[in-house]
Amino acid sequence: MALAGCTKSASKEEGAAEPTPSLSASTQTAPAWELRSVEGRLVKSTEFQGKVVIVDFWATWCRPCREEIPGFIELQKQYGDKGLAVVGISLDEGATEPVKAFIKKLGMNYPVVMGTPEVVAAFGEIEGLPVTFILDRQGKIAAKHVGYAPKSDFENTIRKLL
Repeated sequence: MALAGCTKSASKEEGAAEPTPSLSASTQTAPAWELRSVEGRLVKSTEFQGKVVIVDFWATWCRPCREEIPGFIELQKQYGDKGLAVVGISLDEGATEPVKAFIKKLGMNYPVVMGTPEVVAAFGEIEGLPVTFILDRQGKIAAKHVGYAPKSDFENTIRKLL
């Protein structure tokens, strides 16, 4: 299966071909992680226990990632008080300043942490972006989206889990 979306080898300017989302589910428990926010605060996966969690692997240079983020902002606004938590894991390399500027520009209303090779490996060697996992309240992977997906795709899944 060809991976839709941005790849590390894709040009930052052109992104990738029009992405085609894929969705799969499993009963696998999501890996535990501890990552630093762009402000330097340690954020742990255990902070989100008992919630439905969207874990979005993305990067500022990835066009499909940038297109998905407004939908995650809306979902956080709409369902945050019902038990949804969105967490962005940035796979941008280097300084956090460009990520901070991007967060501010888009008004991202959910935690963004800086990814590591270890967390990527724990989730299953992510080869392209965006990749989004939806976790149920028990911390199991309920769905995995590869490539761009519209807000409605995520919303349909999380409604069932909330």
